[in-house]
Amino acid sequence: MTETQTTAEAPDVAPAGRLRTTGEAIAGFARRIPFSFTLAAVLLITAAITGTVVGAASGDTAAYWAAGVLTTFDGGSWWTIVTAQVIPWDPFQLVVGVIASIVLLGIAERRMGTWRAILAFLVTGTVGVLLGTTLQWLGSLAGEWWASDTSIDLTLDPLTGIVGALITSTAFMGPLWRRRIRVLTLAFLLIFVLYDGDSSNVYRLIAALAGYPLGAALAHDASALSLRRSSFRETRTLVASVVAVTAIGPIVALVNRSAFTPFAFGSFMFADDPVDFDQVSRSCGDAAPLSDACLRQLALLSSQGVGMAVLSFVPVLLLLLAAWALHKGRRFGFWLAISVNVAIVLFARTGFDLSTMLGEAGGTDWNDYGIAELFGWGIAAALLPIAVIVLLVLTRRRFRIRSPRDAFRRFLTIVLGSLIVLAGAYFVVGLATLSEFWPAASVVDLLVDTFKRFVPPHFLAATDPIVLPGHDLTSGLFQWVGAAFWTIFIVAALLLVNRTSTASTTADEERFRVLLRRHGGGTLGFMGTWPGNVPWFSADGDAAIAYRVINGIAITMSDPICAPTEDGRVIREFAAFCDANSWVPVFYSVHPRYLPVFDELGWLHMSVGEETIVHTKGLEMAGKPWQKVRQALNRGIKEGLTTVWTTWDELPLATVAEINAISEEWVAEKELPEMGFTLGAMEELKDPEVKLMLAVGPDGRMQAITSWLPVYRDDAVVGWTIDFMRRADESMNGVMEFLIASAALHMKDEGAEVLSLSGAPLAAKPLAAGEEPPEPTVMTRLLEFLGRTLEPAYGFTSLFRFKAKFNPEYETISMAYPDPLALPTIGIAIGKAYLPEVSPKEAVALVKTLTK
Repeated sequence: MTETQTTAEAPDVAPAGRLRTTGEAIAGFARRIPFSFTLAAVLLITAAITGTVVGAASGDTAAYWAAGVLTTFDGGSWWTIVTAQVIPWDPFQLVVGVIASIVLLGIAERRMGTWRAILAFLVTGTVGVLLGTTLQWLGSLAGEWWASDTSIDLTLDPLTGIVGALITSTAFMGPLWRRRIRVLTLAFLLIFVLYDGDSSNVYRLIAALAGYPLGAALAHDASALSLRRSSFRETRTLVASVVAVTAIGPIVALVNRSAFTPFAFGSFMFADDPVDFDQVSRSCGDAAPLSDACLRQLALLSSQGVGMAVLSFVPVLLLLLAAWALHKGRRFGFWLAISVNVAIVLFARTGFDLSTMLGEAGGTDWNDYGIAELFGWGIAAALLPIAVIVLLVLTRRRFRIRSPRDAFRRFLTIVLGSLIVLAGAYFVVGLATLSEFWPAASVVDLLVDTFKRFVPPHFLAATDPIVLPGHDLTSGLFQWVGAAFWTIFIVAALLLVNRTSTASTTADEERFRVLLRRHGGGTLGFMGTWPGNVPWFSADGDAAIAYRVINGIAITMSDPICAPTEDGRVIREFAAFCDANSWVPVFYSVHPRYLPVFDELGWLHMSVGEETIVHTKGLEMAGKPWQKVRQALNRGIKEGLTTVWTTWDELPLATVAEINAISEEWVAEKELPEMGFTLGAMEELKDPEVKLMLAVGPDGRMQAITSWLPVYRDDAVVGWTIDFMRRADESMNGVMEFLIASAALHMKDEGAEVLSLSGAPLAAKPLAAGEEPPEPTVMTRLLEFLGRTLEPAYGFTSLFRFKAKFNPEYETISMAYPDPLALPTIGIAIGKAYLPEVSPKEAVALVKTLTK
């Protein structure tokens, strides 16, 4: 990062500063959360007094201070509704409670203030405990399954109020963190309710739900309850997070071994005392049919062993793999998550059979529960994966990145080949030792069991036929062929997801950058490095053009990258390349220097916008034309704003979070689809060659951000082109003028020659004094119509007027094309390049905006 000195008396020098370090951000956070530290201290004190600092709460402590049906209702100890929130149950909950107080409650207090945080903690915690115990009391009177079995529970849980306060505070957050915290918190709570079913988890869920309306009331903002639009990147992150959270559910069920949740089946497989094969086979014999007790022992035996334990966690690993792939926008992750959740739904019935069989062996009498309750819990077991499937289907447009075909073919070959080899090995060895299986097995039984070796045992362990091999080699294969196959699958899938392109394409991208640095490619040339573009190279390897093919139209990105004397040859060679592939070449956003070449070729060309350029050598922001810019610059300096010239990799974590939040706020405020092609987004900021200019307030918080693409010539940076612009909602008026002016002054000091404010689509440069406007044509009338039509949606004209404040020079950027009859197809292709992902909702919003 770079800094320069500045004084209020010298506003023509960039007012540079520095960003807060992560340590400074944490220290500032800690100073603003007195209630959170107070609650953490209270937990330590109450744990020391009650003895829970060294062990679980004693019977006397729980009977007097814990909440529950027995104490709160039957015992009339109404104070337990409050005391249960400030005493931890055991040392583990003490540690978790102290950390949650400082971090989670601290976040809530930082966002909405101390007094609101206290109110939210008490109100949501009280509602959660009171309503939860009331539901347990009423449910136990009605004989409901879960309520009856948990009505004897006593709860001490500080997390109830903390979770409620955290959700309440989201009403005071921007769209990014409001959405993230709500989605992830609710997902975690639902997982623990469905897979654990403990009273405290239900209380936390109720407290969280109470936080939604309370937050809206405290913030005096009913819109805090509404759903806000998110960017493609954020949607991927949220969906991936939900899938990942649902993956941990089976682990929760396994650890807690609860019979009171719809997802408890599977936890009964892992008996505390292993079942002995020889003992069971002797006691049960080989006569058919086997008794129910023997079948239960047989199902347990078939699920025992390290290999079976590993196989049981395959759905968890596959969902975590799918979540990672979804985060990267991969279509493979989408189909993997769909497949695993469909399998969970399909196997829910057989899994429930296993749960009832083994649960009875463990002392659970399922006859105590009504058929309606069992059916209801069974439906609940299928609802969660179905909900995940629906979520994935609704957001499927966000996951369109496909792996190269050769990589996918290699993946299929490895997976199918390993499946055939491993299944064949088990079947052949099993066939050779068929006489040693118990109970006696037929060839058909062995064939079915071969399929079962690759399915997690908690899905099919109780499904006929249940046979066990007696030979050591067969037993080893019985244990490990499934685990080995899924290990190969996961490793192959990781390699597949990482293959965004072939090695040659990666080399081509670096080769393109080398030529870009050497020849320049104009002020817009760096956009050719963005995802979606494919580099083409001339026969001599010394020229390149970035392009993308949409509906048979090869659209280039700005100027050819070549030596000045090679313009004509390179353009002709690329046109011949497109012709050989039956594509229509279209040169988009080219500068006037290249138009004579297209005239020689007999092509047509038309203006598609105006680029605004500021020459930074000898730049002086003096006189009336610069008055508005100087006012913004002076005001920013007066209010203590500073700027930082840096790169993404140099940013502290706290600043990265601020930038993400500002960007998401900007996206959430617009129901319109995000544009691409010549307009960069968050991913383009992360290129190490891209510079960022940040506006930082006197409190160290981010107010605005711009990104700058390098302009090269002869392997040196000679200028910068603006791309990404975002400002925080609470930022100073005129902060963008302040930031761009500061960037221009910084570039001047660094010796840059040119600053480009990029192109203004569908704009026409102002006429000089005395200049007559050109005769209108059909195309110019069409462009004027499009400009007026799209203005309410995307503000191209307003942006052009904003750039005019910097007294730029104007340079027309054009589109050149060989065939006027292809114009409709060209228009559709360019529209798709700018708007590649348009959901039906976004399309409706766009139409509504355009027709206002």
